[in-house]
Amino acid sequence: MLITHDTRCSLDTVVDLVNTAAEDDATPDGLPDVAALEGFVRKHEISDIGVLSEFDLSAVRKIRSRFAGIFAAPDARAAAGMINDLVAAAGTTPRLTDHDGYDWHVHYFAPGASVADHLAADCGMALAFFVVAGEQERLRRCEAPDCRHAFVDLSRNRSRRYCDSRTCGNRLHVAAYRARRKEAAG
Repeated sequence: MLITHDTRCSLDTVVDLVNTAAEDDATPDGLPDVAALEGFVRKHEISDIGVLSEFDLSAVRKIRSRFAGIFAAPDARAAAGMINDLVAAAGTTPRLTDHDGYDWHVHYFAPGASVADHLAADCGMALAFFVVAGEQERLRRCEAPDCRHAFVDLSRNRSRRYCDSRTCGNRLHVAAYRARRKEAAG
């Protein structure tokens, strides 16, 4: 599956957005205020965004929960329905652009769109490409019992199980190794 630069950026953005949600009462929300949303917009170089407000923060949080639903979708049909609703509500308006030194690419958000509509349109279309390609199962949640972060499995054989093999994956492998050693020692 060919993933263009702008699709990859949108995938990274949607994964980071979904992962800002508090997993439980003990973890804080990654988007607690407008300043955090502004930082998120800067980090992901989201273009054509004006001054952000509490309304934008609330709208982005709602979009975030809808994206989380797509990562939890049981099958492609369910994911497609959620993506269709999300993208349609954003007022998607595809257009070609070559801004900021990037070659021609497609933006799906309408000019002057809110940050939530921008995210819904561009990130929703990036996820749609996976459903169209029959790759919806690549939209996953970390299998570490204490994590559950979202990620997109871009491995060749679709075998990635953890959001980060250096943290979640390694921690579980070390725990399994220690349990085997303890059992062998009797």
